[in-house]
Amino acid sequence: MTMIQVFNYAGIFVFAATGALAASRRQLDIIAFVFLAAVTGIGGGTLRDLILGVPVFWVQDPGNLLVCAAAAILVYFSANLLESRYRLLLWLDALGLAAYSVIGAAKSLALGFDSTIAVVTGVMTATFGGILRDIISGEPSVLMRREIYVTAALAGSLTYILLHGTAAGPEFSALAATVAAFVVRGGALYFGWSLPTYHKPGRTAEELKRDGYIKLK
Repeated sequence: MTMIQVFNYAGIFVFAATGALAASRRQLDIIAFVFLAAVTGIGGGTLRDLILGVPVFWVQDPGNLLVCAAAAILVYFSANLLESRYRLLLWLDALGLAAYSVIGAAKSLALGFDSTIAVVTGVMTATFGGILRDIISGEPSVLMRREIYVTAALAGSLTYILLHGTAAGPEFSALAATVAAFVVRGGALYFGWSLPTYHKPGRTAEELKRDGYIKLK
């Protein structure tokens, strides 16, 4: 089993676990756990394969669905032991995002697509499942948070593409890219890293304070 295959199963498991955690926060039944786990775990990869025009990966290898089911069942019986499930959801999402940003880029390159397409599919693979999870479960969308999110997936995809084909080798490239994406997203969660935001011209100081842009004495 190659490093990319390991990352694929690990990414699916971690992302599926975040879907199941979202179900636990809504106190849903086991079927809902499995459904949300599957949607989150395979959602990004499904979109990637449809765009690339190749057979959808979990149709070719149903084992991916079993990984989602296993994650859902594990969370179903252990979520009550966790004090802060939303915080854990965010950190597991960061791990899944990091792994999937590499998987998406690697698959595009392996199919002969150029680097630009590889970056796009890497970001899509890493973010779409989490977006679907938040929409279906009614969780606050990760895209609407101020901390860096998509940029972390971009960092992972770009790092992999830059290292791919060099003397570093595919396994080191995949590992380094995953670490890069996780460090960026983890820093955003821990330190609140964010990119400059749009400021509407003409807003009053009170409006800026209300929206968190400035602090008034």
